[in-house]
Amino acid sequence: MSAGQIAALIAAGAFVVLVVLLAIPLLKLGRTLDEATIALRKAHENTDPLLLGANETITHVNAQLERVDGITANAQAMSGNVSALTSVFTATLGGPLVKVAAVSYGVNKALRARRKKKAGAAEGKHAPRAGRKKAKK
Repeated sequence: MSAGQIAALIAAGAFVVLVVLLAIPLLKLGRTLDEATIALRKAHENTDPLLLGANETITHVNAQLERVDGITANAQAMSGNVSALTSVFTATLGGPLVKVAAVSYGVNKALRARRKKKAGAAEGKHAPRAGRKKAKK
């Protein structure tokens, strides 16, 4: 054997060791890819019922939203009716009620003043009239 043949034999041995060292990670990577493929298959099989359930839920939510839209429209119409009724009440009865309240307040105040005056006269005191100033001496 010549030196060139020995060098070729060493290079071939190194190449075999390199191939073996590279084959181990490749085999492990192949197993990992197989497991990933199985996991994806299972996930794909389980997504169909999940998507069907989500579709049913969305359909139910849309039906409930249509109900809420109807309720909202009715509430809006009702608030408009209440507003109109309030303005009619204010226009027809608001002015006279304010006047009646003012008159009753005035009568009440006048009666209180009269009672005070009578109570002061009964005790022998003269109550000064409202609005008059005392005379200076």
